[in-house]
Amino acid sequence: MAARLNRGPLWRRILQWTVFLFAVWAASCLFSLFLMKWITPPVTMVQAQRRVESWFAKGKYEKRQSTVPLRRISPQLQHAVIAAEDGRFYQHHGIDFEELEKIYEDIVEDGERIRGGSTITQQLVKNLFFTTHGNPLRKVAEFGLAPAADFILGKQRVLELYLNLIEWGPGVYGAEAAARFHYRSSAAALGREQATRLAAVIPSPRRRRPARMDKYAAIIDRRMAMMGW
Repeated sequence: MAARLNRGPLWRRILQWTVFLFAVWAASCLFSLFLMKWITPPVTMVQAQRRVESWFAKGKYEKRQSTVPLRRISPQLQHAVIAAEDGRFYQHHGIDFEELEKIYEDIVEDGERIRGGSTITQQLVKNLFFTTHGNPLRKVAEFGLAPAADFILGKQRVLELYLNLIEWGPGVYGAEAAARFHYRSSAAALGREQATRLAAVIPSPRRRRPARMDKYAAIIDRRMAMMGW
């Protein structure tokens, strides 16, 4: 294989090696997703990024994380997160094309993007395999991996991994750690108001605090009611 890739003009060899390495990376991601049907990874790419950032900043890094099964996460929090981040979570297959169409219409009509378009599955893929630094290549890779994650893992496992791995404050990862850090409660015991406030911090977890999320938490609460929750 290596000998075959080293033949031809330089530009062709560079292209061939790029395609080959991308294929290897994609295959490793798919294999990792298959394993995640049963195993929750101990660390994600975003978590690794935060640790490296703390080293460069010469700051203290304390990681708080406890993995729990979905049945031990309050249904109120599950519903609040879906209402806040991905209202059509159970209707799409990893990519919400209806939401993307609305974003395009916003840009055409208003000249700016006023809503987020990443699904819970896309956000999970980003947390697992990428850093928070956005670039077009990452988005392309997300678009490829999100449907695969949705197919391999299924909705409930995607939601379980997402709720156990996302950032909910400086060094705080997962619903159980977030509940204990912010409310001194278990994830299973969270009430509706606590759930909406926690869901409200997800877009900017290192800056937002649940206690200050009155307005957005109320919006999430109304969305939940409209969805029958």
